[in-house]
Amino acid sequence: MRRCSICGEEKIVSESLGVCVDCIRENFDKCLPFIKKAHYRARKKYNLPLEIPQDENGIQCEICGNGCKIGEGEKGYCGIKENRNGRIVGKGIREGNLSFYYDPLPTNCVASWVCAGCSENGYPDYSYTKGAEYGYKNLAVFYHACSFNCLFCQNYHFHNYISSDISISPEELSSYVDEKTSCICYFGGDPGPQIIHSILTSEIALKNKKGKFLRICWETNGNLNKKYLEKMVEISLKSGGCIKFDLKSYDERLNIALCGVSNKKVLENFRFAASFFNERKNPPLIVASTLLVPGYIDEEEIKKISEFIAEINPSIPYSLLVFYPEYYMDDLPITPRQKVFSFYEIAKESGLENVNIGNLHLI
Repeated sequence: MRRCSICGEEKIVSESLGVCVDCIRENFDKCLPFIKKAHYRARKKYNLPLEIPQDENGIQCEICGNGCKIGEGEKGYCGIKENRNGRIVGKGIREGNLSFYYDPLPTNCVASWVCAGCSENGYPDYSYTKGAEYGYKNLAVFYHACSFNCLFCQNYHFHNYISSDISISPEELSSYVDEKTSCICYFGGDPGPQIIHSILTSEIALKNKKGKFLRICWETNGNLNKKYLEKMVEISLKSGGCIKFDLKSYDERLNIALCGVSNKKVLENFRFAASFFNERKNPPLIVASTLLVPGYIDEEEIKKISEFIAEINPSIPYSLLVFYPEYYMDDLPITPRQKVFSFYEIAKESGLENVNIGNLHLI
């Protein structure tokens, strides 16, 4: 427990932010200096732009949903795009700043409880077995960049590689798909800033696939340019893969506080992608998840997110992920067990038909 710097009440408050969820919702303007200070601190450490660039004389980057206008010699919010001599250059098209590895199936991915590689869904059209595909593997592709700046990031180590010389072409990456690779999953960081690279890799891999099945999946914050999301939907829909949206929050003010940027584009994109859900329910095309950050993602937030999903399509699977303290919010506790099951009931009562609790081993 810690006193909120605005209201002075003792609540679950991370020292990195210094303000409580109630003040973020009710007194956002007063909270904003604390929010900016927290995100500036996190970004300065890695020499990243403190805010989304909006240089009136800059070049518009249209890769992710941030819409950076990057000044000459400056970087985009993600840190891997740059305005050089009036052109947007950087990793993410023919060169990928990433790491990858083989992950034996079944994996612990966000959608494992409903995906074709780890559950009974998708057989026989998209999976070798009715149940987990033991003996097969996932090519896990971790992109070293992100369009968000989450203070609770569970994979924050990627920041160390944003400015590295790592360069892997779509051709090289796709060549690691062998006869025992039945899915590719792009995550990070986030695939958003390098989304073209992942699309090109997928197209090459699907053309040259060595096995019967090759499912293409993305795990993303959803902060994407819609034209690339359309291509992702097309690829995942045909291949039997899924797009996993990590809905950090529903309230825009809370998203800015926790992740540094707005979530308006995220909610728009989720609604768009979910409009294709009924074209292939088994395995589900769209899966949603939310990390249960203590003190910030509360009953009100889970109710709003759940109702938002249910209004679009109550069959969309939704996973509630138990929080483990990391990064600048490492002073928060693991999500209390009682809270986790309370949130589960709220999601079910909101009309969702398929709710899961992820990271249950933590509690």
